[in-house]
Amino acid sequence: MKTLAIVLLALGMLALAIWLGLRVRPGPLPPFAGQEEAPSAARETMPLPDGLPAPVARFYRALYGDEVPVRTSAVISGRARMTIGGITFPARFRFVHDAGRAYRHYFELTWFGLPVMRVNERFVDGAARLELPVGVTEGEPKVDQAANLALWAESLWLPSVYLTDPRVSWEAVDERSAVLAVPWDGGEERLIVRFDEATGLPRFVESMRYRDAGSEAKSLWVNELLRWGQVDGRTVPVDAAVTWYEDGWPWAEFHVDSVVYDADVGEYVRARGR
Repeated sequence: MKTLAIVLLALGMLALAIWLGLRVRPGPLPPFAGQEEAPSAARETMPLPDGLPAPVARFYRALYGDEVPVRTSAVISGRARMTIGGITFPARFRFVHDAGRAYRHYFELTWFGLPVMRVNERFVDGAARLELPVGVTEGEPKVDQAANLALWAESLWLPSVYLTDPRVSWEAVDERSAVLAVPWDGGEERLIVRFDEATGLPRFVESMRYRDAGSEAKSLWVNELLRWGQVDGRTVPVDAAVTWYEDGWPWAEFHVDSVVYDADVGEYVRARGR
């Protein structure tokens, strides 16, 4: 009985340590080389186009006025909570976008603020490569399709690209939603953007996406912009969640700490490893 009590106590202490460690928020990622933002005098703008669907025009006018910045890149950094294998980990992340062309994702899942799992993902020239703790995934058309949708959904942190990229178009639906048509594999994919009635800002971005390379059919993928606010002096989504509709709960929740635009990210996006 004494031995059993010791074992139970040890297991209880281990469970407590795991529980406590998963509640420690990690610090932010350090800046990476090349993150310096381009001087404001060098930034190009274009007039807000005519003929946009009503909720789209309202959003852009509130965000930019009559002149839309032409963004070449974005570096989005912050902290997150991500559920992997049924365990919700605190995490820190960086999304680096070559606007409308490519991205690089870097995640660190942490315990007591220390990295216990790292994930590198990149999407370049229409092809995805996922460097995961269990191995590397690449050359999978369904994963490529999913990555392309991620590229365009995450572009809400640099939404001017939806106007400045000639391959992208908006289509009217009603007073609170519009279709965003984006390029894919010689054709297009369509995302539905639903706008908040009170603020006019995007609240949901929905699309049909493959969950993984083995998926037989696409699933409804919902990106929810929980809160917009000021980050580095700009109005951006501060809190967001990602949900597979069939699951009914978000598997990842993101809080953005920093957004840098128009930095030189070409080499970083295309590199392997951290």
